[in-house]
Amino acid sequence: MPVPLPESDSEDELPPAWEERATNDGFVYYVNHQTKTTQWTHPRTGKMKRVSGDLPLGWSKHVEQGTGKVIFVDDATQRKSYTDPRLAFAVEETPQAVGELRQRFDCGTNALQVLHGRDLSGKVAMITGANTGIGFETARSLALHGCDVIFACRNESATKEAIDKIVIEKEAAGKRCKFVKLDLASLRSVRECAQQVKTQYKHLDLLILNAGVFALPYSTTEDGYETTFQVSHLSHFYLTNLLADLLDHTTRVVVVSSESHRFSMLPIDLSESDLSPPANKYWSMMAYNNAKLFNVLFACELAKRWKSRGISVFVLHPGNMVSSQIARNWWFYKLLFAIVRPFTKSLQQAASTTIYCATAQELNGFTGLYFNNCYVCDPSGSSKSERMQQSLWTLSEQMVGRATK
Repeated sequence: MPVPLPESDSEDELPPAWEERATNDGFVYYVNHQTKTTQWTHPRTGKMKRVSGDLPLGWSKHVEQGTGKVIFVDDATQRKSYTDPRLAFAVEETPQAVGELRQRFDCGTNALQVLHGRDLSGKVAMITGANTGIGFETARSLALHGCDVIFACRNESATKEAIDKIVIEKEAAGKRCKFVKLDLASLRSVRECAQQVKTQYKHLDLLILNAGVFALPYSTTEDGYETTFQVSHLSHFYLTNLLADLLDHTTRVVVVSSESHRFSMLPIDLSESDLSPPANKYWSMMAYNNAKLFNVLFACELAKRWKSRGISVFVLHPGNMVSSQIARNWWFYKLLFAIVRPFTKSLQQAASTTIYCATAQELNGFTGLYFNNCYVCDPSGSSKSERMQQSLWTLSEQMVGRATK
């Protein structure tokens, strides 16, 4: 009996109906003429490619009059092509193994040290909860290094005060900071925020989901969901999907979670009452733990769904009991955080892992990773459950759909 031969002698060969193309900045993408779709990853290998270097000898690049399209000309034959001749020599952007990442920073590093020597001019970052605590230090650090920063916050006056602090420190940096109203306890506000951002900006380089609440007494939002769950997860889920058109292969989505996600006691088969519990099953500390688990589950599922788009998604723990405004809702936690303050990270140190995930060049090509102290580590076993990741996504879609129809 003859041995069946493989369909191709190379895993790099494209399947039928696929075509390889390159953008003006050298990123390779793939067109499926059958489904009329494009993606950044190779349909067989799942890897990304990029062309680099000079054009082959005798070739030149021009802009076609009238259309503005880039064309390539073989000067010897005057043959013209829209296809970059370097595509034949495109190199895979194959990231090194996760375990080979070198730890350049640690728990004592601050955000500005991570950004030392970096110029982020021209980049745009949107940060939720950027007017206080870790979010403010994240925004401030990015702005001081040339990044345009969108402060997506609920309180306009408090946000303008925060931006004024950056103006005093460095006027040019402060002028790059803009306020956009976002109340995460309202899906209507989330939708209006996304619409405003899409009107004012064509692209986001960084989407940093930083905002959250802690130790709230039981309450529900105007959409009828438990507040900790909606503010910390559901509204961020909705916001990210609404902004999808502004994100591309150069974008990073960074989700701020916590090591507290390891103490969640949620069942593997999630239900809506697990996500948004009734008053008689609510405990503020467990609601926080669960919300932080939702952050990790969401980031992992988002990374899988958007991998073909080339978007990197990272999730992180900023630090234990960092002295910020997160403990403001109950006097006991305010006292506890004040007592441990000398033994915990400063806000600048707490923002370092967020900044690292958002800007570290060695993370190019990676996605779906969890970080602590500016280094990749394993999240909880529950957070790696594909069943929980998919279930959370489906339930979140249903809950958003029901509240916004």
